Amino acid sequence: MENVLAEDVLHRFLLERAGVRGVIVRLGSAWREVAGRADYPAPLLDLLGQTLAASALLTGNIKFEGALSVELKSQGALRLLFAECTDAGRLRGLARWNAEIPESLTLNELPQALMAITIGKAERGQRYQGLVDLNHPDLAGALENYFQQSEQLPARFVLAANEQHAVGLMLQKVPGEGGHDAQHDEDGWPRVEHLTATLGRDELLSTQPEELLYRLYHEETVQLFKPRPLAFGCSCSRERVEAMLRSLGREEIEATLEAQQGTIEVTCEFCARTYHFDRVDAEHLLSGGTAANSTVQ
Repeated sequence: MENVLAEDVLHRFLLERAGVRGVIVRLGSAWREVAGRADYPAPLLDLLGQTLAASALLTGNIKFEGALSVELKSQGALRLLFAECTDAGRLRGLARWNAEIPESLTLNELPQALMAITIGKAERGQRYQGLVDLNHPDLAGALENYFQQSEQLPARFVLAANEQHAVGLMLQKVPGEGGHDAQHDEDGWPRVEHLTATLGRDELLSTQPEELLYRLYHEETVQLFKPRPLAFGCSCSRERVEAMLRSLGREEIEATLEAQQGTIEVTCEFCARTYHFDRVDAEHLLSGGTAANSTVQ
């Protein structure tokens, strides 16, 4: 196996002997960009990092246009958690909370919690959304159950995050996948599960992908595919902000201009980019035109 990037990379691989395919994601600067946007409590930082890594993992074995997002809402201290990976490998995420976060965030104990995975382009109305059952305490278990229910195939997730890195490993048993003898190896999936169970959190966070795969599965004939680069990136744009403002209507836009001394300021929560609109911009928007004088900081 050739060396791969140390961080901000997605790598697909195949365990030929066992008939198992997988994806491994290691985030560094992209994760730190997301984590640095707020002073997240440690348990929430961990969950957000795991979710960001998972959003990238889920793009590894599918073809799609647009973005794949994982969103969690609840009525408890954790109000919202959102992570997204686009088809171009651009990542963003955030979380909102309004009370003290418990030392351990247990998903199946969050009040009125709902998690959804959404794939596609919202602008074109081409989106698929699936709900994730939150009867499991952690994100990995919830995703494994989701795959079992939606694809009727077993999957294994291992996720971990700290202040520096967010890392994820996903394995799927696929009929007919792998080498010539894979379909006859009935012990392949149980054997890979056993090997994966030996992987600890610290090892996952501190080991480069190619070394980690060799340690775990060197007897399974690992085929490692070309790495896919990942990076922090936000999909906000002037056009999207203009569309949002139009949806507010004239009355609310004019009231905002009056309250803010003639300028509307919109700041993206993901990347902190700020868009400014004056009265002339607002009139163009309301008449169906483009705010030619709008500025971005």
